[in-house]
Amino acid sequence: MNYRHQFHAGNFADVVKHYLLLRVLHALQRKDKGLLYLDTHAGRGTYDLARAAHGDTLERQPEWPAGIGRLWSAPNLPAGLQDYIGLVRTYDRQQGNLEAAPRFYPGSPRLVSGLLRPQDRMALCERQPDECQALRAALGRTPRCLIREEDGYQALRALLPPPERRALVLIDPPYESQREFDDIVNAVEAGLRRLPGGTFLIWYPLTLRARVDEFFDRLQTLELPPTAVAELAVAGEDSALKLRGCGLVVLNPPWQLADEITPVLGLLAGLLAQGTGADGSWRWLVPER
Repeated sequence: MNYRHQFHAGNFADVVKHYLLLRVLHALQRKDKGLLYLDTHAGRGTYDLARAAHGDTLERQPEWPAGIGRLWSAPNLPAGLQDYIGLVRTYDRQQGNLEAAPRFYPGSPRLVSGLLRPQDRMALCERQPDECQALRAALGRTPRCLIREEDGYQALRALLPPPERRALVLIDPPYESQREFDDIVNAVEAGLRRLPGGTFLIWYPLTLRARVDEFFDRLQTLELPPTAVAELAVAGEDSALKLRGCGLVVLNPPWQLADEITPVLGLLAGLLAQGTGADGSWRWLVPER
C-alpha cells in the first residue's frame, strides 16, 4: 500500500474521528479501572501540515484548511470540541509553531498518549515499515506504549482480551483494498469473541452509499452488542466530491454518548460544509437494551 495520511491530516474526516475518539475515551475513563487503547492502523503519529501541499511529485491542494482550519479560531464551540482544539493547539505549540495558523497536527496515537492515566496502556500497530519507523520516533519513549510493525487485524486477535478486561479499539484503515470491509467484519467478529464488552470505533469513508450499506448489512450478521453510527456528510449524495463525508461505527458506546454527540454532529455539518446537503447524524444499528 502507498497511502500516506500526511496529505489528508487535519481534514474534516480527522476532525470528526478525533473529536469522537476523545469523547469516547473521556467517557470510558470515568471509571477508575485501567483500559487498553488499541490502534490497528496507527500511521506515523504526527503530521506536518506544511507538507500537505506536496505530493510525492506534484503540488496538491491541502485538505486541512477545510477541516481543522475552520475550527481553529471558531467562537463559542461546545466544551468537547474546545477540548479537542485545545489539545491540537497545545501540540502545535510544543512542536515549535509560533504562527497563527496550525502547522503540526497530532494523529490519534499522539492525542490519546497525552491522556493516558497510570493504569492505562496503549498498543499501536502499523504495517508500513517507514510509517512505523516514524511512529517509533514520535512515540517510542511513551510509557506503557507498545508499538508493533504488523497487520493490525492480526494484532487485534493477539492482544485481546487485555489483562484489564477493558479496551477501546480504533479501526481506521486506508481503504485501498477491495476487501477492507470484509477484513473489518472478520476482525470485529474475532474481537467481540475475545472481548464482548470492548468498545470498538470503526472509521469509514462516505463515497458510494451502497458499499457502506452493504458493510452495515454484513456487520449485522454478527451478534452485535449495542451499536451506533455517527456520520458527517460535508455535501449531499449528488456532490462531485471524491470524499463527501465519513462515519464511525461505535460498538458498545459509553452510556449517554448519543446525547452529547448528536447536536455536535449537526454543528460540525454547518461549520465544515463543502456543498449543499451537508448533514450530521447519529443512529442505532442495534439499540441499547
